Amino acid sequence: MTLHPTPSEPRNAGWLRLAGAGLAAGTVGLIVLLAPWQHSEPEATSQTTTQTTTPQADTQAAATDALPPPSPQPLPQAIPRPVVLHGKPAVPAADLAYEAQGRDRFPQADDNPVHRVTDTPVSTFSADVDTASYGVMRAALMDGVLPVPDAIRPEELINYFSYGYPAPAKDAAPFATRLSIAPTPWNKDTRLLRIGLKTALPERGAMPPARLVFLIDTSGSMDAPDKLPLLKNAFRLLLTTLKPEDTVAIVAYAGSAGTVLEPTPATEGARILEALERLHAGGSTAGGEGLRQAYALAEAGRTDGSVSRVILATDGDFNVGFTDVADLTAFVERQRASGVTLSVLGFGQGNYNDALMQALAQNGNGNAAYIDSLTEARKVLVEEVGATLFTVASDVKLQVEFNPAEVKDYRLIGYETRALRQEDFSNDKVDAGDIGAGHTVTALYEFTPASVTGGLSEPLRYQGTPPAAPATSPGELAFLRIRYKTPGESDSKLIEQPVTQAMAVESFEAADADFRFATAVAAFGDILKGGRFTGDYRLEDVAALARSAKGEDSAGHRAAFIGLVELARTARPLAPLPQ
Repeated sequence: MTLHPTPSEPRNAGWLRLAGAGLAAGTVGLIVLLAPWQHSEPEATSQTTTQTTTPQADTQAAATDALPPPSPQPLPQAIPRPVVLHGKPAVPAADLAYEAQGRDRFPQADDNPVHRVTDTPVSTFSADVDTASYGVMRAALMDGVLPVPDAIRPEELINYFSYGYPAPAKDAAPFATRLSIAPTPWNKDTRLLRIGLKTALPERGAMPPARLVFLIDTSGSMDAPDKLPLLKNAFRLLLTTLKPEDTVAIVAYAGSAGTVLEPTPATEGARILEALERLHAGGSTAGGEGLRQAYALAEAGRTDGSVSRVILATDGDFNVGFTDVADLTAFVERQRASGVTLSVLGFGQGNYNDALMQALAQNGNGNAAYIDSLTEARKVLVEEVGATLFTVASDVKLQVEFNPAEVKDYRLIGYETRALRQEDFSNDKVDAGDIGAGHTVTALYEFTPASVTGGLSEPLRYQGTPPAAPATSPGELAFLRIRYKTPGESDSKLIEQPVTQAMAVESFEAADADFRFATAVAAFGDILKGGRFTGDYRLEDVAALARSAKGEDSAGHRAAFIGLVELARTARPLAPLPQ
């Protein structure tokens, strides 16, 4: 059964199909959570909303000029829709709990379509190592509600986890590739192609000196325990990883922006911590001016052989000075030519501007993460500090050309906001994603072999016989091309590798644990977005698959994912905003 919004409904009136949610023991079947929601669009960027659950702020931490707390939003007066089981209400409509919503904003992008290889044989996209979508999804589920579809970017869920791909050989390309093919667990007619990249992680002492500028939002909107106080503790963790030759500067911005700490050696930890402790929330948000000052400070502190990076920590609520997303991203894009990169750490719920955060990180040659707990701060700023701070490959682009003699159709799972035109691949002027030290990057394609009648698309009445495979490429399903630049260089290098039948396993169970776990995460993302491609594959199936592929999991991230899948089974839908 497939459900779609009617033409009169907004694009985000998605209907999530979740199996087992809220059913009594022993009940079997497919549950449909009918959860329409609407969004307003006061800006060029789409606005999608999520639940407001931020606790009241610690008033002792607020500055005297802090903005008053917003008036509580009235509960929406929408008529609840019932949960439906095989066409009959499973829960009375009056018993459904609907939540008031905040005004979080997420970039809007339609799911990648299914492409027929005879029409569109080439797929091109930029590498992505951002993980913010995973944190946003987790925060929603921990609050007992389902994340809105626009908050889910499947590639960021998949790439939240590290995978055991082989590292590159010394003096080789900065990353090694791993290609594998296995049957799809939710569609007997299709196959999954996994593309894995792995960069080397040098010893911390071998990394170049870091010139860091913390750009910290201290506006009134940050006056909440999950924002500025959490932010301070997150940066305390980062300080524990720095080397003596590293430096830290701090720029804060609210109604106006200013330098709180000039570049200071990491050995003067007490001085840096004291500057952090002086920060209090209050005023409106002059984020654009803060960016100007932070970049100026970063450029002034650069030395030969060092790495200079601005780390922006904010909820993204820029409302003073130059605030237009296009203006801000254009500014960041111009600044990256100086060699200063920008990473973004998002905090809080209720007015979180994920759309702006993504735009700034992508155009600033950095990465974006969402910090919802100290555990996540430790993952991003301690466990993965090399990948967060040090770039080893710039403008990484991937292009897959499918062989029409072997593949009928395909779809790329995720990467909608990272799509590139075919001609962008060889154009070194076109920006793409950067990969840090120790990063793994995973991309999944679902495809239908040419010999299969079913699959992702229906057969065409007038479609001709697929062309024969070229004699020069027997057994090739596709051809992978990767372009990347060594940081600081302007000309890209090319890696090419055929995708062959020899890379396939006969059964999904025969695939390695990393492949199977990434597949479980991909299925979870599709179900959260409405289950368009996973069909009758249920959350129980996702949890079982993830458990079977959990592996060693020394950090516990995979076990935590399984817990989130279980939470999704009982999470509530979001309510629509008042008209």
